[in-house]
Amino acid sequence: MAGSEAFVPGVGTDLVSVPRFAAALERGGDVLRARLFTAAERTTCESGPRTTERLAARFAAKEAALKALGTGWSGGLGFTDVEVTGGGGAPPRLLLHGPAAARARAAGIVELRVSLTHTEEFAQAVVVAVPLPD
Repeated sequence: MAGSEAFVPGVGTDLVSVPRFAAALERGGDVLRARLFTAAERTTCESGPRTTERLAARFAAKEAALKALGTGWSGGLGFTDVEVTGGGGAPPRLLLHGPAAARARAAGIVELRVSLTHTEEFAQAVVVAVPLPD
């Protein structure tokens, strides 16, 4: 539009090798799963087919979300501070908790929108930060 500029405070993307991620989950077991994913995320992904691919896509979403916020995993942020909801036909959404939610508020971000995709080899996520309206 002439005379107006869209402001996107951040964009993040991440790509995960599903076989490498599967090997990490195998080594780390339930302890690693609990460190990386909320109970709701684990229940959603483990309730259907392609569990590892679905978890890998959610892990990619968490990485991409922190890139979109401009923080990475610094400042006391944990993997469960970013939660991916949806599944079973519902579109994915991101919920931020604790320090991740505080960082979004401080940056004027009202929402993080996410797109997920996965195959047997790769899982990818793209996250766009949506600013508060003017």
